[in-house]
Amino acid sequence: MPLTPEQQAEIDDARANPRPTLRAVAEGMERHLYAAHPVLDHGLIRVIDYMGDDSAIVQAARVSYGRGTKAVSNDEGLIRYLMRHWHSTPFEMCEVKFHVKLPVFVARQWIRHRTANVNEYSARYSILDREFYIPAPENLAAQSTANNQGRGEVLAGDEAQRVLDILREDSMRSYDHYEGMLSQDGQQGLARELARMNLPANIYTQWYWKTDLHNLFHFLRLRADAHAQYEIRAYAETMCGIVKDWVPLAYAAFEDYRLGGVQLSAKGVEALKRRLAGEVVTQENSGMNKGEWREFEGVWG
Repeated sequence: MPLTPEQQAEIDDARANPRPTLRAVAEGMERHLYAAHPVLDHGLIRVIDYMGDDSAIVQAARVSYGRGTKAVSNDEGLIRYLMRHWHSTPFEMCEVKFHVKLPVFVARQWIRHRTANVNEYSARYSILDREFYIPAPENLAAQSTANNQGRGEVLAGDEAQRVLDILREDSMRSYDHYEGMLSQDGQQGLARELARMNLPANIYTQWYWKTDLHNLFHFLRLRADAHAQYEIRAYAETMCGIVKDWVPLAYAAFEDYRLGGVQLSAKGVEALKRRLAGEVVTQENSGMNKGEWREFEGVWG
């Protein structure tokens, strides 16, 4: 478990002392509040705070008092309509703040999603822990021959062990040198803000990441996708489970229309209509390029 005894004691204390509130609460999210969900080998995700629930989305859409209509089916239908037609503003009424512990290279990929408030652990002021992400053997893979930014065959046997040995040895050596450069034991040494530049991208960092539900759904649509890099996908899938408990109606609509849905271009719609009419449609007569056709065939075969 990627928590120190002190961190676990702090979480236990926070969960043992609930406070009364007049604001709307989501019972599913209350079960996640403060609790640490382990990810990868040393990572974690915690919900620190949240605002709103399914009824907040409905309330914003109707700009009304109260908690939406009495019939859950009506609220569900409205939420599905909003999701189906890309009406994003009502989903922005819900917000969540996560504490995330993650490898630096995952953080640099994650930060590309700029519609969030972020505060990261500062290695200018504090010394980073000796914790590195070392992939499990089943997640070691060669470069894909078909995708310049993806994995191919899983490494096995001696080759997998060779790579793991390099990762561990380089990580430990870099951290040894980092410690050796810091001002300590009577040495003048380097300032922390300079010594950190020698650390590898698989060292763990931490941050608070706050976003609204609309932008969180956008993040999850991209990062929980089967084509996303495994390491960031592991975080996204954990977050999916949390969001499902927080806003079950909104998540079900998101899962249906975004995660499990397919978007067609005008040419794709036309090709599908022609096929349904009995016409033989090929890449050559579809008007699509090879990449578009490959994606179309991957869905419609």
